[in-house]
Amino acid sequence: MICDLHCHTKLSDGSLGIEDVIAQAKKTNVDCISITDHDTMASFSRADVLGERYGVKILRGVELSAWDKARNSKVHILCYAPKKPDRLEGLCLKSCEIRKACSKEMIDKVMEKFPITLESVLKHTTSCKSIFKQHIMRALIDYGYALEFYGDLDRELFNPKTGICYVEREYPDVNFVLDLIHSAKGVAVMAHPAQYDNIELLKELAEKGKIDGVEIGHYSADESYRKALMEIAEKYDLIVTGGSDFHGLYNSVPTHIGSELTTKENYERIIKLSNKMA
Repeated sequence: MICDLHCHTKLSDGSLGIEDVIAQAKKTNVDCISITDHDTMASFSRADVLGERYGVKILRGVELSAWDKARNSKVHILCYAPKKPDRLEGLCLKSCEIRKACSKEMIDKVMEKFPITLESVLKHTTSCKSIFKQHIMRALIDYGYALEFYGDLDRELFNPKTGICYVEREYPDVNFVLDLIHSAKGVAVMAHPAQYDNIELLKELAEKGKIDGVEIGHYSADESYRKALMEIAEKYDLIVTGGSDFHGLYNSVPTHIGSELTTKENYERIIKLSNKMA
């Protein structure tokens, strides 16, 4: 069984629609995918219908934004198979509002330097529940100020440490997010710890029994980092997942559906734990 448990669509910061993602999974012989758009569960019903149509198993998922207050850093948590997803709606709405506020401030800063309009950004967000940096870069590319999403201009404007137009605010506390996931009867997996250097946080959460799994199969983690994560996973008996983190046109590195995978054993652990919570 081939499972890619981390894919994005136009509902967040992906460039393809739900049907395109599922159809591509079918073409590449992926048996099961999870559409894990950022802070929105709007894919759930349509993905279920299209998955059945294309013969691709769908694991309901959402990637939730959170904050590690002890280290003042971002962390993403993948929630799988929530039995009571309505309990997450308020959190999703709050996080989308935080992101929109940051993005609008970034757009204002960009418009001071480049003669683009708010409308030139928003036209790329018609299906999206928020506004992402990629949409701003796409407007800049449309008008010839850059040729790529992740080149020199992106680093100048949006580097998290040095970007002259970058804006970030705290998202909800990670402990609150994890408690809410479990109240929604969902399975909580830390997404790509290497991306935000969350390994110490992972250890703390695992020790407290607050996290169910960790995404080790991700392009951001090299072999040594994956080994360190696997040691933690084995020590605390965490579910181990993998996924392409597919964004289509907006990928930061070349990655395709099925490029990173979750084993059948770990997929079944997610289902078993989810059923146990019901």
